Amino acid sequence: MGTSVNGRRAYIGSFTTAGGLGITTAAVDPESGALTPLYSTDAVPNPSYLAPSPDGRHLYAVSETPDGAAAAFALTARGPELLAPAIPVDGADPTHLTLADGRLITANYSSGSVSTLPVRDDGTLSGPATVLAHQGSGPRADRQEGPHAHAVVPDPSGRWLLSVDLGTDSVRSCALGTGDGMLTVHAEARLRPGSGPRHLAFHPRGDRAYVINELDPTVTVCRWDAGRGVLTPLGETLLLPGGAAEGSAAEDSARSGGGTRGSGTFPSELVLSRDGRFAWAANRGHDSLAVLSLGASGDTATLVTTVPCGGHWPRDLALHPDGRHLYAANERSGDVTWFTVDPATGIPVRTGSVQAPAASCVVFG
Repeated sequence: MGTSVNGRRAYIGSFTTAGGLGITTAAVDPESGALTPLYSTDAVPNPSYLAPSPDGRHLYAVSETPDGAAAAFALTARGPELLAPAIPVDGADPTHLTLADGRLITANYSSGSVSTLPVRDDGTLSGPATVLAHQGSGPRADRQEGPHAHAVVPDPSGRWLLSVDLGTDSVRSCALGTGDGMLTVHAEARLRPGSGPRHLAFHPRGDRAYVINELDPTVTVCRWDAGRGVLTPLGETLLLPGGAAEGSAAEDSARSGGGTRGSGTFPSELVLSRDGRFAWAANRGHDSLAVLSLGASGDTATLVTTVPCGGHWPRDLALHPDGRHLYAANERSGDVTWFTVDPATGIPVRTGSVQAPAASCVVFG
């Protein structure tokens, strides 16, 4: 099916243990961005996060369960078809995955580790997994008693893998292309204690990165040095109306262990526009999308406004490859809403929704 990711199909991941359908395939209207569900498969439990292969032939999914696994699907005219039984990742509750260096890599939340599985030429996965265990903790005893790897993101140069850990308030960088598939920590960027970093997105230029924090509703702007493999935090922006996350407010939050601002709001995902002018963040609890204007240098992120996400508990946010439409996977209201983005202001306008029980992510193929 196709030779590249073109955005004609959307794939919606969900939690089958919460009533989700597994992976739902939907057609994407090229003008309106509307989704029309076509087919669903529950071949693996809790395929909460998905990643298409660059050539558009395969789709990969985590199985977010205590035993933890990952699965490979062939993308057919009908939809994803499981290629082989899921492979254990030797980590608990894998919540995110990526393809890099000829391998599939997962972030395992509950075990606080990162697992690597080789990808064969035919797209199938092989094991056993190679596991890098994170170490450390944070000030929030209820959420940071130990490491909780939440995202794995290759940098634009292809030389490094960045692992975002909510439990240790840090982002680790590991070298890719070593030949043996082993990941070792090269550098570790420390973020503000209690912030709970969850996901990371790179600026299109590749020299800045933005970390969305779950435990205190902020985004941390960072400088990325691909030559040295070093991430350097530069500043923070609050993702809710009511003031910047700087100065005494940030200090008070850090002293109290974080989470003092926007109580009941837990950001989940951040995406950037293709030209690097805007970023959008999903706020669970507040049930909004935060619109951020990025400075020309990429060193600042200014909150422009927030708009309702159109549902409840937006777990994921995705930008269509054409850059015109934004999609929110609203886990608790069981739907995916889509928005048309104003190219001048970056403000998304809700234009439709479709039912998707226990939706957890949206990707395109």
